[in-house]
Amino acid sequence: MSKPTPEQTAARADLLVTFDAHECHPAPAVLDEMRSGLDGLARQVAHFPTHDLRVYLEGKARTNEFVVKLSLILPGKTLACSEHGPTMAAPFERCVDVLVEQVKAYKDSLGQVPERQKVEKGTHLPLLPSTPIDIAAVSQAVEAGDYAAFRTALAPYEDGLRVRVGRWIERYPSVQALVGKKIEAVDVAEAVFLAAFDEYEHQPLDERFGDWLESLIDPTVRAFEHKPDEELENVNMARSAVDAGPA
Repeated sequence: MSKPTPEQTAARADLLVTFDAHECHPAPAVLDEMRSGLDGLARQVAHFPTHDLRVYLEGKARTNEFVVKLSLILPGKTLACSEHGPTMAAPFERCVDVLVEQVKAYKDSLGQVPERQKVEKGTHLPLLPSTPIDIAAVSQAVEAGDYAAFRTALAPYEDGLRVRVGRWIERYPSVQALVGKKIEAVDVAEAVFLAAFDEYEHQPLDERFGDWLESLIDPTVRAFEHKPDEELENVNMARSAVDAGPA
């Protein structure tokens, strides 16, 4: 297998994309056009801790066609699709559409369907702060890189978030088995706040803050499933910053 050149590897909205071409030489403009069609897929996988896309392109001289294979590497799962056609563009677009649907199905399999059903029925209670928060203070803390101030500003969400994290952990037996031995639910809750601090600039403007904060629980729990030691180390460093107080 040929090793991708630096020009063939690039990021698209935090989605790492690697092109691997065989028996064909796609022009840079063709690769750029493919990258431009990945925004929808990138949004679907934005909250996964890892999300790498491998694009395999092969020219078939005998049939005068191109084979396009996409492999999306997610935590605990690799999604794939293969298409062919007289050009690269159409098979690539079909594969991207298939992967988008596969990602949606994968999210559902991780336990998000019950929550969506609650929302549709109006029985899902939104995550609300115990007292109003100062969004301006939250934004200023992020801009200053001050995690301690950020946590102080979001303290009204802490109790509600811990309860939801505890319930979510029950959906992941491997993580639940670590509770009381290596980690605690409060560690995962702290990691959610840390994720919110890191991803704050990417928060959808049309989404309620509590809903967005809650959406970070699942990818955070899965991160503990795959890298508990690394996640716990990050949490301890964040706690040290909080204990030291605002910068």
